[in-house]
Amino acid sequence: MPSIDDADAARRPLVLLPSPGQGPLRAVARRVGIALLLMFAVVAVVYADRGGYRDGSDGTVSLLDAFYYASVTISTTGYGDITPVSAGARLVNIVFITPVRVLFLIVLVGTTLEVLAERTRDDWRKSRWRAQVRDHIVVAGYGTKGRSAIKTLLSSGVEPGSIVVVDPDPRVVAEAAEAGFVGIVGDATRSSVLKQASVHRAREIVVASARDDTAVLITLTARQLNPHAGIQASVRESENVPLLRQSGADRVVTSSEAAGRLLGVSSTQPSVSQVIEDLLDQGSGLDLVEREVRPEEVGGPLGAVREPALALVRDGRMLPFDDAGCGALEPGDLLIVVRSSRK
Repeated sequence: MPSIDDADAARRPLVLLPSPGQGPLRAVARRVGIALLLMFAVVAVVYADRGGYRDGSDGTVSLLDAFYYASVTISTTGYGDITPVSAGARLVNIVFITPVRVLFLIVLVGTTLEVLAERTRDDWRKSRWRAQVRDHIVVAGYGTKGRSAIKTLLSSGVEPGSIVVVDPDPRVVAEAAEAGFVGIVGDATRSSVLKQASVHRAREIVVASARDDTAVLITLTARQLNPHAGIQASVRESENVPLLRQSGADRVVTSSEAAGRLLGVSSTQPSVSQVIEDLLDQGSGLDLVEREVRPEEVGGPLGAVREPALALVRDGRMLPFDDAGCGALEPGDLLIVVRSSRK
């Protein structure tokens, strides 16, 4: 059963931009510590020269009186019941306590101003990001599948700043923001949340939800907001693939069956399984790369390409390397080749 916090997050999506630096609690604690040190310094000075001060009630200044005098003096309250009467005590008030009073106020006011400035700066950054973001990649779900998808995107040259993560769990979104991605806390099945992620201006949408029914709803909502973006979705059961395609997904990956097939290959052909795992780990060892046919390759067969070519894509159709259509490459063909990233 969803908690109240989850429901609130779904109704009011929270945008988290990557922002290095110390947390607000640490900043406030540091300033409070400085203020306390200033007060203790005044207490020490007053108590050390307590003979130069007069208490209106009993004439003497105790340690408690020193704390009292320090607190009302540096906070500019100044009741006047304890006063410096000697020349030395008045000189100390001029050259030490008065600057401490000013510094104390700067610390307290500075904390308030910093909080307000940080909030204003954060709102300005969010508004600026919404105005400028476009052609980005939205990843709905920051679980195992979402993290793996982002890892592959990064190894393919995608900049972290062009990736937006949407997840209902504030903790994982905070992790995404710390990793350098823009995070949106909210339910990706809701159009208001996807609008916060500027889905209508995204070029790719990756649906990496843990539940198939959630993936269908996210795909439907995303396709309604952006009819032109590419939507790549993952499901656990193959029987739900038609639903995802009807909802608007361009590509659907069946995670559980893919893992099962890989397990079967590992049992009978372990070396083939090792190559497949290597191909899936982008940027490590062998990689499958999609590239356009070069002018000097047009007219020649696919087998004449210098890199090992497995297939080509022509007019949206995938042709394997032994297809008759691969006998003569045409302008606009996309080649699927194997490259090695090992040095």
